[in-house]
Amino acid sequence: MSDTAAAPVPVAEPPRLGLSPFRASLRRYAANHLAVASSVVLLLVTLACFIGPFFFPFTADDADFDNLSAPIDLFSAHLFGTDDLGRDLLLRVLVSGRVSLALGFFGAIVSVFISVLYGSAAGYLGGRIDDLMMRAVDILLSVPFIFLAIVINVMLGKNNTSLFIAVVVTLWLTPAVIARGQAVSLRSREFIEAARAGGMSSFQIILRHIAPNSINVVIVYSSLLVLETILTESFLSFLGLGVQPPAASWGTLIAEGAQKLETDPRVLLLPGAFLAAVLFCLNYITDGLRDAFDPNER
Repeated sequence: MSDTAAAPVPVAEPPRLGLSPFRASLRRYAANHLAVASSVVLLLVTLACFIGPFFFPFTADDADFDNLSAPIDLFSAHLFGTDDLGRDLLLRVLVSGRVSLALGFFGAIVSVFISVLYGSAAGYLGGRIDDLMMRAVDILLSVPFIFLAIVINVMLGKNNTSLFIAVVVTLWLTPAVIARGQAVSLRSREFIEAARAGGMSSFQIILRHIAPNSINVVIVYSSLLVLETILTESFLSFLGLGVQPPAASWGTLIAEGAQKLETDPRVLLLPGAFLAAVLFCLNYITDGLRDAFDPNER
């Protein structure tokens, strides 16, 4: 008999319970450190815009005539100085950020809602209805969005409502095509056949089965919609077709700062820095969501 001791037999670990697809996607997203850091920065910027102005002893429209065009002074009441009317630059940027961020997130939510319902209905119903619905999307996609924005502004006037409608009309089209493709792949699945055999109407199947399963794919694109919405709003406001005075957004502040670039570059650089930071964060968040939630990327 050999004196060599037998190697210990490894004990198998008890099997771990499988994670749900959503929790597994969240875990993959949490492992993306750049996306998580971008989420934190975006959250801080959002909190600063919506909560920060309450900590100022004055409003964004209050003029400090004793400190006109005051320079940056971290030890004064105006940390980043004032404009030529004595208004606090940092406070104006934070208050304007409320408009840009609210329009960006709310516009993206409405666009996703419309696109999922429209695309799901077209993909599930199929046939001539699908052709007509998607040809309408193709026609709208072929029209330059700036032309649509001008038409909507002429019809409804220059106000925040027409700006919101212009943004939503131009951004729901591409997600609708994505949702339609997902619906086409789902309509022949077994659970859809079972729902149809159980007596559910087409409307009920679209709402209860097709649309919820299509939104999983569209949600990856939704963060990009927020980015596009903020960019579209800023661009239209820069052209004078967006937010109208006395209200302001980052786009209107950038347009104002472009006129004063030679005399006071802070008026342009400060809102531009906030806008750039948000866009960079949304870009990295979109990449993280795509890697975590898109099954084609796994």
